[in-house]
Amino acid sequence: MTNQVDVKELLKQAQGLLSGHFCLTSGLHSDTYFQCAKLYQYPDIVETLARELAKQLEDVEFDTIVAPAIGAVIFGYEVAKQSKKRNLFVERKDGEMQLRRGYSLAKGEKVVIVEDVITTARTIFETKEAIKEFGCEVVGVACIVDRTQGKLDDQFKIYSLLQSSPVTYEPDNCPLCKAGIELVKPGSRAGK
Repeated sequence: MTNQVDVKELLKQAQGLLSGHFCLTSGLHSDTYFQCAKLYQYPDIVETLARELAKQLEDVEFDTIVAPAIGAVIFGYEVAKQSKKRNLFVERKDGEMQLRRGYSLAKGEKVVIVEDVITTARTIFETKEAIKEFGCEVVGVACIVDRTQGKLDDQFKIYSLLQSSPVTYEPDNCPLCKAGIELVKPGSRAGK
C-alpha cells in the first residue's frame, strides 16, 4: 500500500474483516471474509477510503464511475464524488446485471468500474457485460480490496487500496468443512 491509510485497521475498526469459515460469492470457501458493507456505517471511513482511491485514479482519463449494486453503490458514489465524476450503478433484474432507472452511457464514454472486494471478478465481468451495449470503454477497475493475486492483469487495470492473497478452497476439498467448522454465507448472493 502506497498511502498512509491503514485499510486493514479501518476494516477491523468497522468489524469488516472477519475470520472463520465463509462461502464467498464465487462459491469458494475461505477462512477470511471482507465485509465492506460494515464500513458503510461510518461515512467518515468511507470518505477517507474513497479519497485515497480517487488519488490513485487522478492520472486515469475517465468520465463515469459504474458500480454493481448493492455492495458497491455507496462506495462507488463516494469515489465519484471525490473524483468529481458522474456516478451510475448496475443492478440485478431477473438474475442478471442491468443498467436501469433511465441511466445510459454515451458511445466512447470512459468508465471505471468500482467494486468493494474483488476475488474472482465475476461481478466485474457481469457489470462490463451490462454496459457493453452502450459502446462505452472500461478503462479500469477500482476497489477497496483486490484478492485476485494479479490473475486478471491481462484483462483489467485494477486500482486497489489493499491487496490480499486469499486462502480459498473448493467446497469439495475444504479443510474447514472437514474440521466441522460452521460455514457462513455473508455475501450478497447465495453461495454455491
